[in-house]
Formats: sequence, structure tokens, C-alpha cells
Amino acid sequence: MLSGIALCGLWTGAALADDGERPWLDTSRPPEQRADLVVAAMTDEEKLKLLQGDTELDANGTGVNACVGHISGIVRLGLPRLCMGDGPAGVGNGMKGVTQFPAPVMGAATFDRDLMTAYGKALGAEHAGKGRNVVLAPTINIIRTPKWGRLAETLSEDPYLTAQLGASITSGIQSLGLIATPKHFAANNQEWLRLGDGPAYEATDAIVAERTLREIYYPGFEAVVKEAKAGSIMCAYNRINGLYACENPQTLGALKRWGFDGFVVADWYFAHRSTAPSVKAGLDISMPGGASPFGFAEFYGPNELKAARAKGAITQADIDGMVKRIVTPMFRLGLVDRPIAAADAAANVRNPAHLVLSRKIAEQGTVLLRNERGVLPLRARSIAVIGDDAGPNVQTSERYGGFVKTEDVGTLKAPVDAIRAALGDGVAVTYARGTLGIAPLPAMPASAFDRLTARYYASPDWSGEPVVTRGEAQIDYAEAGPKAGVQGLPALWSARWTAGFVPPKTGNYRFSLNGGGEIALNIDGRRVAYVPKQSFRLATHGMVRLEAGKRVALELTYSNAPTLSANELRLGWQAPDDRLLDEAVAAARKADVAVVFVADHVSEGADRTDLRLPGDQDALIEAVAAANPNTVVVLHTVGPVLMPWRDKVAGILAAWYPGEQAADSIAALLTGKANPSGKLPVTFPADEVNGPADQQIRYPGIGTTARYDEGILVGYRWYDAKGIAPLYPFGHGLSYTRFAYSGLEVAKRGRGWTVRATVRNIGSVPGDEVAQLYVSMPAAAAEPPRQLKGFARISLQPGKSQTVEFPLDARSLSYWDESTRDWRMARGTYRLHVGTSSRNLPLAEDFDPSR
Repeated sequence: MLSGIALCGLWTGAALADDGERPWLDTSRPPEQRADLVVAAMTDEEKLKLLQGDTELDANGTGVNACVGHISGIVRLGLPRLCMGDGPAGVGNGMKGVTQFPAPVMGAATFDRDLMTAYGKALGAEHAGKGRNVVLAPTINIIRTPKWGRLAETLSEDPYLTAQLGASITSGIQSLGLIATPKHFAANNQEWLRLGDGPAYEATDAIVAERTLREIYYPGFEAVVKEAKAGSIMCAYNRINGLYACENPQTLGALKRWGFDGFVVADWYFAHRSTAPSVKAGLDISMPGGASPFGFAEFYGPNELKAARAKGAITQADIDGMVKRIVTPMFRLGLVDRPIAAADAAANVRNPAHLVLSRKIAEQGTVLLRNERGVLPLRARSIAVIGDDAGPNVQTSERYGGFVKTEDVGTLKAPVDAIRAALGDGVAVTYARGTLGIAPLPAMPASAFDRLTARYYASPDWSGEPVVTRGEAQIDYAEAGPKAGVQGLPALWSARWTAGFVPPKTGNYRFSLNGGGEIALNIDGRRVAYVPKQSFRLATHGMVRLEAGKRVALELTYSNAPTLSANELRLGWQAPDDRLLDEAVAAARKADVAVVFVADHVSEGADRTDLRLPGDQDALIEAVAAANPNTVVVLHTVGPVLMPWRDKVAGILAAWYPGEQAADSIAALLTGKANPSGKLPVTFPADEVNGPADQQIRYPGIGTTARYDEGILVGYRWYDAKGIAPLYPFGHGLSYTRFAYSGLEVAKRGRGWTVRATVRNIGSVPGDEVAQLYVSMPAAAAEPPRQLKGFARISLQPGKSQTVEFPLDARSLSYWDESTRDWRMARGTYRLHVGTSSRNLPLAEDFDPSR
């Protein structure tokens, strides 16, 4: 739908002409030859300046920040600058005048390759409109645990789905003459200790077998290299089998084996840890360049590279190879011949087509998980809409990373208003907030504390004697520590606050922690709320029941290592107050149907500590469902959450973080103007006990070591292999119509095979279905019971049918043989399954590919 996007005004002019003295500008030459020619023409200084980020300058020579990462062009050679920017979910980094798209995991829930190609084009067009020519997207790391803080930013727990959609987004971005940078390579699956721990910032070491890398964590990256021809790859913060990802010859060597001709760029600050080892492994660009503010040296500065070359630790051929990998995709993708202008960063790049696309992704990516008694679409005469998230505080996006901030796109429509408009005047719609929601709570007042004492330590782990002990009024700092008047603290410090607290009334007390770093709230030695070591400021909520007049001991601990945020800190609270809940229950009781909106806020920089809805939202759902059995729950969450109330409600919609079109998209789905068609790209677990990362040694690890000894049993593969039922399986998603499957057959086609099946709409309304193909390999392969190997999204009118086709090749039927270090097909009978999810597969057929 976006193939006609106009890029007028984005190009600086016609292609630079070959003047005879600059043969690399001859567009008839192949990109690799042009790269060789320009590298040969460069001076040593010019080469070295391409290898690390610098500061973009305006016309007055003043540093500006339109690019998150910047490498100056070489005017005499006709090479444009590289202007890099986030991100995977829209033009991020505080840019205004951009579209807030749904979270990529919501895009993955569409199972729609063409839609994700269109998304890549729209994303690329908006970046180009801001003057950027390198898009730091897509994120294609596997969802190893649903607690991962960047779950919303990536695509799936399944390597095949990730590969297909990641390649589509990459192709869309690069079709506009930009460089896409799929990230973060490789085995980057948790935020816990992603930046490191202690003064040395030693990051997590993912211990991963080669077979697991090949079958689970590599396929997405292999696809964006081989199929989408990505011009760049970003290496990750973490270590892999003992070596940092950006100096790891095992993993970066895989890119070369796949024929990657572009450049590898280090994730910002913490990913680059060395000079010669990084050069030899294959890291080409250090970002953002220079010495880091966290104590790391400058590794790719001209002086450092010259010194390493003089000692023989690296060679001139190494440097020339790095430079060639940088300029090759610049020629291949058109950055040299059709350079993008350094546009005004304040330019408005939104357009109606992008808003339509954003809404389409939100509608097609919303997953109908439950629909008992046909409660949806809404047909009632009276509706109670409940929840802080149903009002102006609707959760549409992450606050950090590559996401577009809500405040940068303006005031968003409240879902309750969109529902009213969609239902019309004939339906009575009432609204009750029900909860204060997920925002930080008001600061706990000084009057609530009995002798609040703060102790500050000159260490990040509360070791040693306090350097300062003092009484304080409350814990509410715009910036704690030295800027709050505490002298004698080093860059890394910690603090402990202790106080007595006498509850004024009996009931459930709600607390919130807000800040960057590691924060823990304990009451009488019991952990009430915890913020894991995180790099950005987020709010975490906890609840505890206390008795009136019974004094308790309150302790709050804080460490600022590591954090990329200011050392902000707030202890918020809400004393027992049933008024909001009572209003919600009363509204639900009077209505034919109650729709409860709930949310969470999870973001880059911190993993979740549990899968519960934050605050009092579970209690709100329970109370509303007790008052009205026709209760529908809308989840604006990062991904899976626990649902202790599932069997008490009639309907559930997983609406993820849906972007700025949240209100209109969910209103259309609730009222039947749109038919839900999303499918889960990640398993929803039934509890926190079971799962691939169910042991501390696996996640988050012991010390700084996380062992991936679940191997290839990631996501639904683990649940299938263990015979454990999840809450909702991978691929699950209901519709307002019904589909029937028939006619499964497999036929040889060339060097591969084609699987066919027929899907019919046997319901009464039009709908989209995603037919899914799973393969079971012979026992000798030692593979999971089933693996997704094909999917097809189709639209069907009532009574109509369509034959879907799934291509299979030898690689689709192979496993990685660690003894031969190659892909191998197992001998014996394979079984093909086709259906609506990984656990609903009505069609099955055996076949022997050797025959």
C-alpha cells in the first residue's frame, strides 16, 4: 500500500557524475569494484576517520544531535556522511513530527510479510525525511524469556517467523536507498547485566552451544543477510561463550560465511571493549566514538589504530578491509549516487498513509485470546468501560529505546471516546477509572515516616562504612546523591534508607519505585517491590497488606550501577482507598458488558521481575468480573502476563503496545468493524515455574554467566517437548468467524517440496486466517516435537475457500549436526501438520523426503 511513497526533497540532487578522476562514481561498475577503487584513493587519515563515530556539525561548526550515530563524509571523494538513528518502532531518540507505530511484536502477530515490508518502507521514509540514511532496525533477537525488557521491540520466540518478518522489514527499509541495521548480534536475550556489573562493567556471558546458535539464534540474522542483503549488522553488549559479541570471531565469522558484504557496528558505548581483538574478529565501526563516559578507553581512535598497526597487532589490510565493508553497501544501496539531504530534524514526516498503516498493523496484530458466549463483537445496549488505561493515559508505546514517545506525537484519543463514537448514541457507555494505573504514585510524604535515615556508601554494593549518614524528609529526588547535596561519593555509589512506618488503616498498601539503577523496597524484611539493575528510569509497583497501628520497618536500598539515566529516585505510595474500585464495580453491575483496560510499562534497560500485571489491576479485573460475568479484558502489555482471572471473564484481547492509533483500532475490533486476526508470536505461559528459562542458571544467570542449556527447546518447543500446557500457545488467535481445513498434500517441486491445504470460511462474516505449517522430524534428529516452517495469511468471505501453499527445501527439513558441523537431513519419515496454532493442527500427513 506504500509502494508509491514520494521521497521528493530527500535527495540532494542527481547522481554525482564520473569526472574521469573518480572512477568509483561510475554507476555502471559493480559496487565491490567501486569500493576497491575508492579505498585505494583514500588517505590514511580518511580511512581511520570512517572507523568510529564523530559529532555532526551544523553550518556554524557547532555540534548537533540529529544523528544518534554519525560518521562524516569525505567530500573530495563524493562519499556522504552516515547518519544513524533508532529505531525499530518508529523514528525515535526524541524526534517529533513522526508516526508512533505499534510495537514490532505486534507487527509480528500479523504474520504478514507484505505488511511488514510496507512497514519497513514507511519507517525508512520517515528516517530519510529526518536526514538519516542508516536505520538501526529491525531488532530480531529471539524471545528466550517473556520477562525480557525488549520483548516489545523484537519479533518472536520462533526463528522461522523472525527470519521471514525480519527480512521483510529490512527489505522495505533498504528499498528506499537506506542502510538497515538488524540487531543485536547475537544471543542478546536479557537486559539483566546487559551493560555489566561492578566497576569493570562485566556484561552477561551467554554460554550457548553451536547447534543452538545455528538453529535458534542465527536464522534471523542469516535471513537478513542472505535474503534481504542487509547493509549493516549491530553487534551486542553481551559476551558469547566467553568473548564479547563485538570481538567474537565465532559469531562475527558466521556473517562472513553467509556472504555479508556490509559493516558491523558496535552497540553504543558498552559493546566495544578492545582494539586488535575487535579488528581481527570483524568489528568495523565503533559507536558513538571516543572515550566512553563510563571509563572505557577510545579503542578505534586514529592514535589507537595506528599504535596497534605499528606493533603488528593489526595490519593495513585489516584497516582497508574495514573501510571497504563500510563503503560497499553505500555504493550498493545508493547512498553515494542518491545521497539523502541533511534535513531539518524538526521536519514533520508524518503522513496519512503512515497513520493508516499504523492502524492496520494494530488491528491485524491484536490477538483475540478468549471469546466465551460470543461476548464479542459488542452487541449490548449498555457498556461499562473501566481502567486508567481506557482513558487519556492509554499505554501505546515504550518510553525508551527505539520507541516514539507519546508526548512527541501529541495528545492521543482515549479508547473510551473511540468506543463511544464507534457504538453511536444508541448504546449507553459509562466510564470508571477503577485504578490509578501504572504511572509512578505520589511520593510518600514526610509525615508517613518515623525517623527516616539515609546512609550513603562509596561503593555500588553497600560495602564499607557509610561516607554520609543523615536524616531526610522523604525519598523523592529529581537527582539523588551528589546533586542532592551528598559530598564524597564516587561515580558509582549506593545508599540505604531506613524508617519506621505506622499504617493509619488496615488494608492493601500500594508502593511504586521510580528511578534508574537497582532499587529494592523491603517492609519487615519482606520484598515488596524491586527494580532490577536497569539503565533507564521506569516505575515498578508492589502491594502489601498492613494492619492499622502496627509499626513496621521500612528499608529502601539503591545502587546507581549501572544506569544511563540521572540518579532519580522516588518512593511512591497509595494508602488503602476503595473508592475507585467501588465505582468500577458499580458501573460494571449496571451494564450489560464490562470492558476492562489494563496495561504495563516494560522497556529497554530492565527485565520484568515477574509476569503479573502491575499494581492493583488483577484485583480490579477480579472485582469487575464478580459483578458482571460478561467482562472483556483488553491487555495493553509488552507481551505475556499471568491471568489468574482468565476463567472468570468472557473475553480477552492481547493488544500489545499498539501505537498512536490505539483507540480507533481497539474500538473497531470490539465493535466488529474489524475482525481480529492476529496470532501469538510468543507463548503465553500459565505460570512462572515452567518455561525454557525456568532455572536461575539459565536466566538471569549466576553471577554474570547465563547458561543456555535448554538448547533448542525455546518457546513453544519447550512446552511441546515437556508436555506442558501453556496459558495460550504460540500461533493462537481467534476470529469472529470460523475456518475449516482440508485436503493436505505434499508434492515434489524441483529440489524441494510444496505442501498444500485448503482453508474455508465456514462462519457468517469475512475474516483473515493465518494457516500454519509445522514439521515433525524423525526421532534420530533429536529435534522438538514440532517446528514452524511455513505460514500463509489469507482473507476469505463467508463460504469461500482458498488453497494455501507452503514451500519446503532441504534446509527446512534439516538439523545442525555438531559432529560434521553441517546441516543434515535425518533419514526416516517426517510428519507435516497444518492448522491454526502450534496446538491446533487438524491436518497431518507423513512423508519421506528421500522417496
